[in-house]
Amino acid sequence: MSFEILDTLSLPGDPAKANEDAFAAETSAAVVFDGATRLSDNLMPGPSDAAWIANFGARRLMAHLRDGAGPRDALRRALAEAEKSYAGLRRRPPQETYEIPFASMMLAVVTTDGFEALWFGDCAALVLHPGQAIDIVGEAFDKRAGEARSAKLLADAKGLAPAAGLSRAEYLPHIRAGRNRTNSDGGGWQFSPDVRAAEHVSAKTVHAEAGALVLLCTDGFLALASDYGAYDAKGLIEAARGKGLAELGRELRALEAEDALGLRFPRLKTSDDATAVLLRVA
Repeated sequence: MSFEILDTLSLPGDPAKANEDAFAAETSAAVVFDGATRLSDNLMPGPSDAAWIANFGARRLMAHLRDGAGPRDALRRALAEAEKSYAGLRRRPPQETYEIPFASMMLAVVTTDGFEALWFGDCAALVLHPGQAIDIVGEAFDKRAGEARSAKLLADAKGLAPAAGLSRAEYLPHIRAGRNRTNSDGGGWQFSPDVRAAEHVSAKTVHAEAGALVLLCTDGFLALASDYGAYDAKGLIEAARGKGLAELGRELRALEAEDALGLRFPRLKTSDDATAVLLRVA
């Protein structure tokens, strides 16, 4: 089996800032990455540490898959390279975990009867089968609902609009404390410059016949369904096929602009980076 690449989209949350999402797609595999918004000064060269880890991960993971490595082996090699590169290029060692670059990830690698999915964090894979059954790979819907509740509670406690921004001094101690639990059993694991993460990746074998549609996306794009209720999972894939990802990107930004402060849909920033890859199993 193989993937036919139907459409791709990657939008920055703020056009004036670096897009900290990344993606790669080929006939044998596709991946999306969502770099976690930095909570301190950058330690790496380039526009942002989050953009670095997302782009590094997408590039090296696909390179190892092209060279014939299996999904888990390719992941382990990419993580080891990220660890080595981070140690060699950073301005100084991180003083706390929140300074380390992390990324969510959803990887799909073609198999003889569908694909193998590996993921970290809240990226998602939605699968619409020819018989109209839907598979949701990952925990993004549950994670997004929890994040919305947390954003509202934090904003109410600080007397701010939810989308006041991650960099607000009132928000930073709470958000940094949460980030400090990453890559631990209590905080969940992410793609990062830490080869140990390979042992904690989530995995699922997805059986899919020819004609199935697969939508890989970061949480910023999935928000159309998970946060804003413009679509359900099945409707989002159908809209991606029928309208195209660019049109869905415009719909996404229009919904966010109408609720710029996050009062109707609680979140910590008005718009997030949004990336999606639409595939057909062939």
